[in-house]
Amino acid sequence: MKRLLIILMMTLNSPTLLAENNRIDLIRSDAPELAAFGEHDIGVRTLTLTNPQQPDVLNTPRDGDTVYADRTLTVEIWYPATLQDQQAPGTQYQTTTRNPQLSAVLTGVAVRDAAPANNNTPYPLVIISHGFPGNRYLMSHLGENLASKGYVVASIDHTDSTYEDQKAFASTLYHRAPDQRFVLDQLATLNEQPDHFLFGLIDAENTGLIGYSMGGYGAVNNMGAGYSEQGVNFFGGPPNQLLQDHAASNPDFRSELDPRIKAGIPIGPWGMNMSFWDEEGLAGLTVPALFVAGSVDTTSGYEEGVKKIYDGAVNSDRHLLTFINAGHSAAAPIPLPAEFHRHDNQEGAGHYTDPVWDTLRMNNILQHFATAFLGVHLKDDSEMATYLDIPEGESNGQEWPGFESGSAIGLHWQKR
Repeated sequence: MKRLLIILMMTLNSPTLLAENNRIDLIRSDAPELAAFGEHDIGVRTLTLTNPQQPDVLNTPRDGDTVYADRTLTVEIWYPATLQDQQAPGTQYQTTTRNPQLSAVLTGVAVRDAAPANNNTPYPLVIISHGFPGNRYLMSHLGENLASKGYVVASIDHTDSTYEDQKAFASTLYHRAPDQRFVLDQLATLNEQPDHFLFGLIDAENTGLIGYSMGGYGAVNNMGAGYSEQGVNFFGGPPNQLLQDHAASNPDFRSELDPRIKAGIPIGPWGMNMSFWDEEGLAGLTVPALFVAGSVDTTSGYEEGVKKIYDGAVNSDRHLLTFINAGHSAAAPIPLPAEFHRHDNQEGAGHYTDPVWDTLRMNNILQHFATAFLGVHLKDDSEMATYLDIPEGESNGQEWPGFESGSAIGLHWQKR
C-alpha cells in the first residue's frame, strides 16, 4: 500500500496527469486520516441481476390493472482481492456522463476479475445507490475506497434512472427502495453458492446502505421511514397508488424491511421538501444513520429537507454532517471528468461540481466519515467511534479527530 500512496501523491501533484486520467483513487494531502486507502488489494466484477415480475410502472395505465415485467439491474462489485504476481493495481471504467453526448474513462486501482481474498472471514456488505439520473460509477471513488478497507461494495445501475436510460420519474419513485433490498437479497444468495466468486465472501447480516439524492430517498425508506399519504399521492407519481406498498400506513410495510440493514448513509436524500415523510413515518427510522448534506441544497432542500429528516428520525442513533455553503452535489459525485474540459457543450458539468467546495476534498471527507461510521456499525470497531466524537456545531477551526489542525473549517456536525 505504500507504493500505492506514492503513486497517488505523484498523481495529485501532476495536474496534467490528473486531467487526463480521471483518477477516482486520489487522496489530497490535507485529507482527513481515514480517507486513506486500506490494506486490501481490490477486485472488481460486473453482475447482471434480474428481479422477476415487478410492477411495470411506466406501462401500467392509471385506473387499470398493474402490469408486471422482469426488472434487470447491472451491479458493479468491488471486493478485497488477492492479486497474482503478474497483476498490478489498476483498471479503467468506461462510463456515460450527465451529458449524454460525452462518455468518460475513469481510472482506479481495482483489478478486473481478480481472485477474492477469502480468508474464511466474510466482509460486511455496502450497497451504493445513485441519484436521478446517475449510474453505478458516480460514487466509484467510495466503492474502491471501502473495498480496500474490508467491505464488499455493490453499486447499482437503477433501470429507468441512469444517464443513458432516463425515463419518467414515477419509475424511480417506486423502484428505488425495492431495488436496494433486491440486490442485498441476491448477493446474500450468491454468497451461498459454492461455484460463485462471492461464495463465503459476504457477511450480509451486516449490511450498510449509501444513497445519494434519490438513492438516499430509497435508503431512508429502507431504514424504516415509510412514505406519507402525500407522498403516495404525489403528482406524477406511480399510478394506482403503487407507492402505498412503501407507505407508513401500510400494515405490511415494516414486514418488508430487511433486518440485515444495520446502518445507512443518506447523502442529500430527496423527498422531505416534497412531503414524502411526516412525523409518523420518520419515527419509524430506527437504523443508525449518517446524514450528509450541503447547507444550500436547492434540490433536496436543507432546513425543510435533509435536516428535517434528521430532526424527525427521533428513534435513530444519528449524525448530520453539513458542508456549509455546498449545494446538492456535496460529497457524493466523482470530480468532473476531463472529457468536459475538451468539449464545447458543458451541459451536465454542474452535476460533478460545487461553486464553493472542491469535489475531491468533499470525496475525501466522505470517505473518512463513511469509514468511521460503517466501522462502528458494521464491524463493531470501537476505535472508529473516536472519529465521530465531535463537538456539535461548526468547526470554526477547532480540531476534529483525524483532521489536521484547522482543516475541518467549513463543516458542521450534529448528533443525537
